[in-house]
Amino acid sequence: MPANRSAANGSATDGPVVTGPVVIGVDSSTQSTKAVVVDTATGEVLGLGRAPHTVTGTDGARESDPEEWWTALVTAVRTAVREAGVAPTRVTALAVAGQQHGLVALGADHRPLRPALLWNDTRSAPQAAALTDALGGPKPWLDRTGSVPVASMTAAKWQWLREHEPHHAEATAAVRLPHDLLTERLSGEAVTDPGDASGTCWYAPAGAYAPEVLDLLGLTPAQLPTVAPTGATRAGTLTAAAAEALGLPRTVAVAAGTGDNMAAAVGLGLGAAGLLDHPVVSLGTSGTVFAATRARPADPALAGFAATDGTRLPLGCTLNCTLAVDRFATLLGLDRENALPGGETVVLPYLDGERTPDLPAASGLLTGLRHATDPRAVLGAAYEGAAFTVLRALDGLLNACGLDPADPSVRTRPLRLIGGGAQGRTWTDTVRRLSGRPLVLPTATELVALGAAALAAATTTGEDPVAIATTWGTGTGTTLEAIPRDTETWDRIEGVLAAARTGLLA
Repeated sequence: MPANRSAANGSATDGPVVTGPVVIGVDSSTQSTKAVVVDTATGEVLGLGRAPHTVTGTDGARESDPEEWWTALVTAVRTAVREAGVAPTRVTALAVAGQQHGLVALGADHRPLRPALLWNDTRSAPQAAALTDALGGPKPWLDRTGSVPVASMTAAKWQWLREHEPHHAEATAAVRLPHDLLTERLSGEAVTDPGDASGTCWYAPAGAYAPEVLDLLGLTPAQLPTVAPTGATRAGTLTAAAAEALGLPRTVAVAAGTGDNMAAAVGLGLGAAGLLDHPVVSLGTSGTVFAATRARPADPALAGFAATDGTRLPLGCTLNCTLAVDRFATLLGLDRENALPGGETVVLPYLDGERTPDLPAASGLLTGLRHATDPRAVLGAAYEGAAFTVLRALDGLLNACGLDPADPSVRTRPLRLIGGGAQGRTWTDTVRRLSGRPLVLPTATELVALGAAALAAATTTGEDPVAIATTWGTGTGTTLEAIPRDTETWDRIEGVLAAARTGLLA
């Protein structure tokens, strides 16, 4: 475990006692950039810096200025180094993990032609459906790229740009993902990794761009970055301009980096050198489930991502999680923790439609009300409905990996619970009750940045980044033993969902 666990949460208290080389891990997410300065010998976080991003857009549009990402990265890194109290010359390497799927279109001057289209920009849903049909349905996409286009995927966003802003598409000299752009700005090299590339829907699981898909999209490999073997591959060292901006030596190595989900997996110790087929549930605005596996699932409900180390990282995503439950708390005038088990009450909190199960036009459903129903039970039912939806996606993920969710050897594997919801008592209790699984609540909170730091460390040591993160203990924390599974509540919600899908929900 990290030598100073409070530091692993970003708050060094007694000043750094550095025992190894120092690296920097950067998490460039949708809303902000976070940078951690880490002692590679112990995994201790010596300093943490943050800087916000601006997201704009209405009616499905979500955009950000890529230049703001660079400004935020510089601010966060400088703050982290200053807080760490280490000489900049002690820093040996840096890696960036970024929000997945975002489309950055660069002109001939290698500057953004327009704001980036972010992963949660849903305007490209019609283009995703049309692209799926253009190759003959989901199976050809699964065979070629491991995933079926949805609005979040970069391919759908690029097609939207071609149709709605053809002048920008025609002027595009290079296409980058968010982390690609930052890595290139740092190192001067146009490089990505298999993990983040696998979220574009134009990268093949075999390890190269899919020619037929590029032809369909009117793209050429020359417009795309080179795919490094792993996210820990050394892309180069800091350019003179980047070194000056960051206040670091030019000798600092820059790793190829990866996407945020892949970096979180590294931070949790998931991969060939760590835990395989151990499930993770992330509770945030949306809910996600993923696991590192050697299997190559072919399920249209899953994103067939690659991991950073040659394994696979299939991921399922639900749209309605913590934000939907908080909305119920607001409507009921309750604190989010003031909840009781739902009892007869069932809530399907599909306030934004739902992705898993595939009910894009759905709305929320509330049933089982009585005169005596306690409002706290209604809120508890919202928790149960959201947790059920995520855990049901988890069962689908395990099945796609060739694992039986009911097999005791599978069910007894601890479920790692991360994200903002993992900090809430009611969320933890609900997931524990409906899953019947032991839970691990990792103590470290900046798992994406810590995973990026492990990628950075690997560029200088040659070790596997998953093995590095495992020695740091960043995926360890409080273990909650399994309790008997609440099958009565599970079956009640399953029955309401089955009935609703026959016509009550579009």
